[in-house]
Amino acid sequence: MIRSDKRFVNQLFTITDELVTDLEQMVFSDPVSHIYNPLVYAKKGYEQYICRFGKGEKPVILLGMNPGPFGMVQTGVPFGDVQMVKDWMGINTSVLQPDDPHPKRPVSGFACTRKEVSGSRLWGWAKERFGEPEPFFKRFLVLNYCPLAFMEMSGRNRTPDKLPIDEKKRLFDICDRALVQTIHLYCPQWVIGIGGFAEKRIKTALKGMGLNTGRIIHPSPANPIANRGWAIRIESELAAMGVVLPDFEKDPSV
Repeated sequence: MIRSDKRFVNQLFTITDELVTDLEQMVFSDPVSHIYNPLVYAKKGYEQYICRFGKGEKPVILLGMNPGPFGMVQTGVPFGDVQMVKDWMGINTSVLQPDDPHPKRPVSGFACTRKEVSGSRLWGWAKERFGEPEPFFKRFLVLNYCPLAFMEMSGRNRTPDKLPIDEKKRLFDICDRALVQTIHLYCPQWVIGIGGFAEKRIKTALKGMGLNTGRIIHPSPANPIANRGWAIRIESELAAMGVVLPDFEKDPSV
């Protein structure tokens, strides 16, 4: 199916709006005390990201778990390290405040001076490998499975897989549905999890769709393996899956 850029983006935003509405009906129990949804308060950053780079079918979707505290939580862009989003993607916009902000997890938006290491590594690799954003986004799109960031009263991050079983099931049902709709829209050849959690959700939600799936190691600094040559390692992982990366030195036109 051939879609105009405007129709394509509008379809994705409809999926996003339905996801936000469904998630607003959920209630989460202790030890979760605060929940941020950057698709709401940082919507402008997310919309700029999609309008610039999310148009058209994508051969490869890279899927993360949920927003990081100094990445998407601040900018609305998946893995959205502020410096990379501003300087490489050219995105810089106003960000509102989440409902009930956590005193230990402030949202400064694009004024945030903290580095999101995972995002710095991911987008730094894309910049180093592809140069400008356009060649990267011609082949790839990076999204998150769950748009919610969960925090405990102490300020500690709580990942979706650590939620109680009943809450987790309902959350996964909602996010699975949005993922399926998104994949139908983008028609990728590959859907690759950034880390084990995302890979599991991909295999569950997209079972029977005939897609190539896999995973690359998560770039989090909490992962010791990622601290030793993450970019080199994931290029090897992509190659082993059969995801061919362009060689710009041999053919600058690709």
